[in-house]
Amino acid sequence: MQFSAEQIAELLNGKIEGNPHTTVTHLSKIEEGTEGSLSFVSNPKYEQYLYSTQASIVIVDESLLLQKPVQATLIRVQNAYSAFTTLLKIYYGFKTERTGREGEHFIHESALIGEGGYIGAFAYVGKNVRIGNNVRIFPHVYIGDDATIGDNSVLYPHVTIYYDCVVGRNVIIHAGAVVGSDGFGFAPQKDGSYDKIPQIGNVIVEDDVEIGANTVIDRATMGSTVIHKGVKLDNLIQIAHNVDIGDHSVIAAQTGISGSTKIGKQVIVGGQVGIVGHISIADGSQIQAQSGVNRSILIANAKWGGSPFAPYTSELRSQVVYAKLPELEKRILELEKKLKNQE
Repeated sequence: MQFSAEQIAELLNGKIEGNPHTTVTHLSKIEEGTEGSLSFVSNPKYEQYLYSTQASIVIVDESLLLQKPVQATLIRVQNAYSAFTTLLKIYYGFKTERTGREGEHFIHESALIGEGGYIGAFAYVGKNVRIGNNVRIFPHVYIGDDATIGDNSVLYPHVTIYYDCVVGRNVIIHAGAVVGSDGFGFAPQKDGSYDKIPQIGNVIVEDDVEIGANTVIDRATMGSTVIHKGVKLDNLIQIAHNVDIGDHSVIAAQTGISGSTKIGKQVIVGGQVGIVGHISIADGSQIQAQSGVNRSILIANAKWGGSPFAPYTSELRSQVVYAKLPELEKRILELEKKLKNQE
């Protein structure tokens, strides 16, 4: 796919410095630019590469003052970072665009499927499924009975949506993710065995959510596990039954959230965080990577870290103390030795 500087400038409402007929076929980082590539500079740290890059077209801020001549054709815009993000979205759309239906898939006769969209080979759509308009279902996706998928959502290969689950509009679910598997519910018996508790609830994923590859969201024992609007989940996350995650919260990879925990709005959770069950996390909380959250967080918009967690600044001070422990131990042993000699 080929674009000229003139076409790109028109799309971004930018101004061209150089040859308007210069063409590009791919995107690149500024420090790795090659002939025929399009790049950008917005961070002053990377401005040095503007004067040596081999990229054919570079998007820059209107305010940038050149220190040396440049070989590339420049497109000046109000905000280079935002402009390049716009191009990335367009490029991503071209790469993932699919339409129509491929052979060897199964769609139950009772399923209702909207206009447009795509259904890939070996996909399975169960009884009474409702699929909206312009939904893209990639190969080997499984959608169980009575599930609902909203308009413009994308399910990448090997995604599994269990029965009765609801996926909203503009949702992206990456490869291997599972929505609606059984919650981890077992009742201990007198003989030491465990009796499985049926998980009869579902999962509701609201609009504009993105779920990373191989993330698992368990269905509720009763009621619903709910992922609210705008939530972004990284790869390899475990969300247990009856968890509720508030609007526009962000959770990084390898985090585990135990059952019936309520996470507020606009919460940020780092990677490898462990959160126990039946607690609440206040709106706007920020939790450092590898933290262990063992009780409710009731103070909104505060930062936390450590295991067990503590206020973030306290945790940083504790880390300084931890680093000094071997030295402190040595001094204590020396003092004990001197005291013993004096005795």
